[in-house]
Formats: sequence, structure tokens, C-alpha cells
Amino acid sequence: MPELIYECVLSTCSPAGEVHLAPMGVRYEGDEVVLMPFKPSTTLANILATGCAVLNLTTDVRVFAGCVTGHRDFATLPLEGFGGRRLQDTLAHVELELLRHEEDALRPVLHMARRREVAHADFPGFNRAQAAVIEGAVLVSRLGMLARDKVEREMAYLQIAIDKTAGPAELEAWRWLTDAVERHHGGRPAAEAA
Repeated sequence: MPELIYECVLSTCSPAGEVHLAPMGVRYEGDEVVLMPFKPSTTLANILATGCAVLNLTTDVRVFAGCVTGHRDFATLPLEGFGGRRLQDTLAHVELELLRHEEDALRPVLHMARRREVAHADFPGFNRAQAAVIEGAVLVSRLGMLARDKVEREMAYLQIAIDKTAGPAELEAWRWLTDAVERHHGGRPAAEAA
């Protein structure tokens, strides 16, 4: 059975207070949140340096797309009594504290305690275009690892959900992703580049 992974946005701060946002799949194990950031990464460095992170639960998929395409200007807010920041526009946030980590050459495993969970807005439901943007963001984050034709096939399939159910936020996020794919491949589809 595959592992159940939830796509979230993690916010961390450097010891100097610089905020870093990163989309990340997380697992829940009892009262713990398990993170497996790639090495090296700003997220990993920040958590090891400060011992904390904030899990942001959001349906604004522009944050996912923005983080992998360089559009990172999302407002954050400080947290009372906790050394981190949360997204300003998020449905909920979870304040996380590092309990322990298991070293690994590629993806260390970080076990985080959930210290406080706060809801900020109601969950409006699922939107297929939002799911398509998240899948597209995963593809864009792995452009250097995936075959060009695989990326183009999957993006074309995801385009169906975008065309049928996207609102303005999803369309903006999708445009960032498709622009990133085009830039990566020199602006030409695979058939033209061959």
C-alpha cells in the first residue's frame, strides 16, 4: 500500500529571520508530522538551525506554483510565542517543533511535534484545477529528472482539468508552470526540438 502523503506549504525561517516557503509532501504518524526535505535545501538548513517550521494548509495553489517558478512574494505573519511565520492567506497552520532527525545522504527524515494548530478559514471543497496545478508543480520541480516527453504528456492531460474548472488563481498558477516548462525546454515543444 502506498504511503499517504499530504501536499502542504512549509514556511521556515533562517536564524536571521529570512522566511522561506516550500511546497512539501508530509506524512502524519500519530501526533508527529514527518518531513523528508531533499539535501541540500534551505528548508532542511532552516529547520536544523532553528528547530521549527510551520505547516500551511492552503487551497491557494499559486503558492505551490510560485515556489517552483520563482514567484515567491506571498505575505506571511509572525506567530505569537513561536519562532516562525505563517502564510497570511491560509486555511490553517500547524506549528512544528523538531523532535529528532534521521540522517540520509539524499533525504533526511525529520520528525516534528505538532505544538499548536489554528484554523483561519473554512475549507471550501476540492477543485480539479487546484489538484492539476499541484501535480504540475511537482513536475516542474523535477524537470531536470524527468524525460521531456513524459512532462509534456502529463501537462497536456492536466490541462483538461484546468480548461474545465480553473478560476483566476488557478489560471495564473498554471501559466507560471507552463512558462517554466517552456523556458526549461528552450521554448519549443519536443516534436519541434527533435
